[in-house]
Amino acid sequence: MLRRNTKRKEVRRSLEPDELARKIIDAASEKQAEDILLLDIRKVASFADYFVIASGQTVRQLQAIIEAVSEAASKDGVKPLGKEGEPESGWVLLDYGDVIVHIFAPDERAYYDLEGLWHTATPVVRMQ
Repeated sequence: MLRRNTKRKEVRRSLEPDELARKIIDAASEKQAEDILLLDIRKVASFADYFVIASGQTVRQLQAIIEAVSEAASKDGVKPLGKEGEPESGWVLLDYGDVIVHIFAPDERAYYDLEGLWHTATPVVRMQ
């Protein structure tokens, strides 16, 4: 059985994972992110508690969503453990430890189909 990496939790503890996820959703929504989905992955994965998945229509919108999410988290002293991808690639991942944020362009979101891959996770929030 895999053990949860408790060291990751020590990076920050100013917000509970569900609070952080909701702040991220609010920030993405303010930038008109589309198809926002919050998945509770605690029962199916040991590396995080939540996935936030959202889409933007243009590179500029993806960048705006990423900046808004980063700013919202940093206001509470939460810094990403890592970032993968660039808006130009159509997929950016922000790793906040217990909350993993995926910001997609529509074509990349359909191609990678994280919702299908993680279909056993529990949807908590779904915003069109």
